[in-house]
Amino acid sequence: MRLITVKDLGRMLNIHVKTVYRWKDEGKIPHVRINGLIRFDTKEIENWQEKNRKNMMNFHELLTKFELSIENYDKMLLKGRSALSKKSSKRWNYGFGSVYIRKTKRGNDRWYVDYRDRDGKRIQKVVRSAQSREEAVISLQERVFKAFTRQHDVKEEQKRIEFGEFAEMYIENYAKVKKRSWKSDYYYLNAHLVPHFKGCMLTEITQLRVEKYAVKRIEDGVRKSTVNRELACLRKMLNKAIDWGYAKENQVSRVKFFSEKDNLKERILSADEERLLLESSPDHLRPIVVVAVQTGMRKSEILGLKWKSVNMEKREIKVEKTKSGKMRIVPVNKELHVELIKLKKNERSEWVFLNLETGQPLKDVKRAFKGACSRAGIRDLRFHDLRHTFASRLIEKGADLITVKELLGHSSVKTTERYTHSNRDQKRKAVESLSGERGKENDDPLRIRDMEKVVPVDPSISRFFSRN
Repeated sequence: MRLITVKDLGRMLNIHVKTVYRWKDEGKIPHVRINGLIRFDTKEIENWQEKNRKNMMNFHELLTKFELSIENYDKMLLKGRSALSKKSSKRWNYGFGSVYIRKTKRGNDRWYVDYRDRDGKRIQKVVRSAQSREEAVISLQERVFKAFTRQHDVKEEQKRIEFGEFAEMYIENYAKVKKRSWKSDYYYLNAHLVPHFKGCMLTEITQLRVEKYAVKRIEDGVRKSTVNRELACLRKMLNKAIDWGYAKENQVSRVKFFSEKDNLKERILSADEERLLLESSPDHLRPIVVVAVQTGMRKSEILGLKWKSVNMEKREIKVEKTKSGKMRIVPVNKELHVELIKLKKNERSEWVFLNLETGQPLKDVKRAFKGACSRAGIRDLRFHDLRHTFASRLIEKGADLITVKELLGHSSVKTTERYTHSNRDQKRKAVESLSGERGKENDDPLRIRDMEKVVPVDPSISRFFSRN
């Protein structure tokens, strides 16, 4: 039997001596008294640690499997019962850690977790994915559990699952619930990723296998941007595998994606082409084209637009169902306002653009747009190029990137830069603006012609070069 002191045990368990005394008083930890001194048997402490490891594992699995409402969770673990009755509370202390909420500069709620890591260091981090206190508590629980297992070397049993089986789990339990673009993930997985990795266990998806997949897709003639979207889907899926305990690391994070600079299309609708396109468009397509050119809205945002989102008095459109999930306000200019007034007079539904045959909103205008382009003699124009045209015209008129970014609804200026570029005339004007007064003097055609005359060479110099 080897006995140690309170300080020794504190260092051994990486806890404060006051915590050791409190656990002793509460009867949570085995101890003995020798001549009035408190001592701890190392063997009993090791048995106590092992028992607590199992209890912690069972408790974690219980919380993840047992459906418990946040109210009951509060009653069971929340410290400071007064917090249960305070609806205005901003912090909730669960003993093993806390969650709290703060407002961003834009007035949005943002959830944080507060706990201590394996070294006793206090950690305060934002949980960007948390939309509610329940999600923040789940994140706190997972972080504390991981810190505990690292500190006490608890061996987590690695769950094994086949790639295709987990792909189905990912679609049903995450993508369909959390992602607007879940159909894209469903296609990438079932059409390409699952067939390629068929028979592989999820833990067997290595960086080399992912690199080989990307190379094969390029060799099959697939565009780099498409391969990048597929890899992004795979990366997201493996991140969820880590969260759910089916993987320990994400090999796709080490894979470098392809550059898409050579795929960028700089197709802008000219003023003459716009006039011809509008003249060639049928009645139901013309106002849709006007909205696209004058607001930069995506096709899905336009076709899903309702009259309640159009404020005719303030001349604003509230775009709610966006790609990023964030609402934005787009001003209505004079040309678009006139077009909306015409549509408002013939209002027949809550939807702005209605299919008169079905009474439902229009699902697509692909055929109508293609036909209008053909009649107008316009080639290689996609509907999305109308959004590109909107952004490029704003930049040409002197709008700054931040303004364009907000109007387009981008989360980053880097994305906006893909829609902006200068044409040759703009580049020439920019460079010529540096020449100043001296440049104006050299604009004289006679002076330029004199400068371009060939200067005669001295015969003696020419003979020297001929000898050598």
